[in-house]
Amino acid sequence: MERAQEAAFALASLSVYKGILNRTVPRAFYRLLRAYDAPPLEFAAAWGEFFSLLCNRGYSDDLAACISETVLFDENAFSRAAAAGREEQLPGQVMEAVKRDIGLLLEVSRLTPEQILQSYLHREELCGMGATLPGWAVGRPVAQLAGKIEDCVAQMAAYYRRNGCGMYARYRAFIWQDGGIEPVRYPDPIQLSSLKGYEVPRGRVLDNTLAFLEGLPANNCLLYGDRGTGKSSTVKAILNEYYSRGLRMVEMPKERLQDFPKLVDQIAPLPLCFIIYIDDLSFSQQDDTFAALKAVLEGGLAARPANALIYATSNRRHLLRERFSDREGDEVHRGDTIQESLSLSDRFGLAVNFSVPGKESYLEIVRALALERGLEAQLPQLEAGAERWALERGGRSPRCARQYVALAESRLRRGLPL
Repeated sequence: MERAQEAAFALASLSVYKGILNRTVPRAFYRLLRAYDAPPLEFAAAWGEFFSLLCNRGYSDDLAACISETVLFDENAFSRAAAAGREEQLPGQVMEAVKRDIGLLLEVSRLTPEQILQSYLHREELCGMGATLPGWAVGRPVAQLAGKIEDCVAQMAAYYRRNGCGMYARYRAFIWQDGGIEPVRYPDPIQLSSLKGYEVPRGRVLDNTLAFLEGLPANNCLLYGDRGTGKSSTVKAILNEYYSRGLRMVEMPKERLQDFPKLVDQIAPLPLCFIIYIDDLSFSQQDDTFAALKAVLEGGLAARPANALIYATSNRRHLLRERFSDREGDEVHRGDTIQESLSLSDRFGLAVNFSVPGKESYLEIVRALALERGLEAQLPQLEAGAERWALERGGRSPRCARQYVALAESRLRRGLPL
């Protein structure tokens, strides 16, 4: 049997890691290997499709890494058990199948273009084709699949325990959508180091998050305050800082809070720490989701799992939009109405205020951003311009400072006056 035929047979016989063939590049590679007796046009099309996908993924010089990387993100009986630290409980037959699959995938990923062509070029009608087809480099497999097969299995189990499996190993940010958890492929890359000022309130949120990651008691957190003060940016930057320690985030739209029990069912068994993120939270008196969130935070039958916290941002401390008429109405138990409006925010164990900065704090943020961008020589101009900018926009805030410094840098780099 030719090498290409052997490789096609190996991929067809995958068992535990069968799901890898659903991934784009391995599926195209399998289709190419199976074309050993196909007409020349079909074989050439399979070759071109595979190489195109390989190039688009940036792996034209590293086939082994492209194929072996799929093992890191495959969800199967072994990866799920290893993620939960229970791989030793799997039957021996399953572990033998894992070793076999990994060995076959490593062998297949070493195939060179020349070896594949040898399986076809004995056919007379293909003899002139080999020299015109583009080739790839084999490269090396990912670090977790280096060494003996037994070492590879142990390294993979350690990887799954640390990073989870399936999409939770590949992605860090998710959104609740259409009754399921969908990955966010391009999350906001903002870093904590990019956020200037607000060290004290941000430090409180960080301390709470670190306690959560270390398995210590931690609270649901409400970040409230003026617009543009970095509440949402803080939450997203925390994810980017700690995702390597097993932190993941699921954004849940306020209007889907009734789905919280379904979300809990999906994340509770996972060996990762989840922040359920609700952005820009506020309610009207007639909002049905108000009661839903109260039940989610405390009091509902669907308890928040130990591996999840709720982080919400809002411009309102008490979350519920309240009018003077609500306090002066003709309701018999008027105090109950007032207590109802306050009860939701009280259910967050940690409430952190991000208030609008004073002039000096605002200018400190401007100076820090300017230094970060290498604009220290223009600081006097920037400070004067930043204050004018804030007055024109109706208030000072970190967002206002960031927008001004970005505009100023653009003009300065182009040789234009501020």
